[in-house]
Amino acid sequence: MSFDDQLPPKIRLLRAAAELLANSEGSAVSTRQITKLAGVTAPTLYHHFGDKEGLFDAVVSAGFEEYVAGERDFAPSGEPLEDVRRMWDNHVQFGLTQPHLYLVMFGNIRPGSRPAIVADAEALLEEMLNKAAIAGQINVPPREAARSILAANVGVTLMLIAEPVEERNLELSTMTRDSMIFAVSTETARGAAADDSGKSSVVVAAIALNAALQASHSDQLSSSELKLFLEWLHRISSSS
Repeated sequence: MSFDDQLPPKIRLLRAAAELLANSEGSAVSTRQITKLAGVTAPTLYHHFGDKEGLFDAVVSAGFEEYVAGERDFAPSGEPLEDVRRMWDNHVQFGLTQPHLYLVMFGNIRPGSRPAIVADAEALLEEMLNKAAIAGQINVPPREAARSILAANVGVTLMLIAEPVEERNLELSTMTRDSMIFAVSTETARGAAADDSGKSSVVVAAIALNAALQASHSDQLSSSELKLFLEWLHRISSSS
């Protein structure tokens, strides 16, 4: 079965490659399989993408551009953790709307190999969490928070994709999202009085100052002084 002949050949090739890769379960996908599903000839693939690997790179690149557009497609609310919630929801929606593309981007994980796409997605999330850190709203360093939240976000999305549409319970996403954000939030951000069970105010302040310095590229200290100061702050913010 091929795609709609009314679509441009380049689009049909991208969609065919994404679908075959997502359903390959790690096995090789041939040029013949792609061109047959796309309803084009091999020279058409070579014309647009150079070779099969060029097509695969284009699939991931196009997917990431669409993903980034969704993650940034809202005006910041001024509340960083609320924006993180919206980024989570955008991520899940992208996966459910484009399941084949999502599986190519986030589902083809190899032991000992961390895809660049995951690192890039973490960087997007870390940007927002850095703002939360500067505001004193999180109790772990932004990078650590970003890795934890993204891991849960991807896991929930993959689980929902695997379920029949009529059986999907989006409350699973909401509950997991709020639990992850709660876990990295300070007592103040949670709207509750601080107690001895959370990180000390010194640690939270260190996280905030660390994030602020790295974001501002301060020139008040020499490079060696700044490096040493950031190292001290990192040790404090990483301690329990």
